[in-house]
Amino acid sequence: MTLSIIAAIGRNNELGKDNQLIWHLPGDLRFFKETTMGKTIVMGHNTFLSLPRKLVNRHYIVLTSRNIELGEDIQVFHNMDDMLDEIQSYDDEVFVIGGASIYRQSIDKCDKLYLTEIDAEAEADVYFPTFNHDDYTEELLDQQEDHGIKYKHMVYRRKK
Repeated sequence: MTLSIIAAIGRNNELGKDNQLIWHLPGDLRFFKETTMGKTIVMGHNTFLSLPRKLVNRHYIVLTSRNIELGEDIQVFHNMDDMLDEIQSYDDEVFVIGGASIYRQSIDKCDKLYLTEIDAEAEADVYFPTFNHDDYTEELLDQQEDHGIKYKHMVYRRKK
């Protein structure tokens, strides 16, 4: 099992505002869909609530302190350690998709970071955690532009 993070961040690590994405970048939404299709996605309860609809062909894991049922096809865990124990047996890549608290809890446990680095700044109320770039090898996947906003898709792989 490979544990990865996927996120779109601004120049100052901006993630979102009012439980919504800041930027609407069609090329990045396509990248997210293609990268996570058929995989397990891990998110906090607020991120789950922010999704416009259930993302097809993905297995959901929601981390929350709340005692809730979200449906028989959605696994709910109340702490990171129990969730990590569960996914150890998974053969495929597992993606942490947010929010900020879940990123902070998981970043030191992740093997890869798929970051859309947006060449813009915006007002935000949640931020991606800082990390030591020296601990990773970097790979530029592509560079794009939507609505006059430039961004690049990067993969950071943790050095062994």
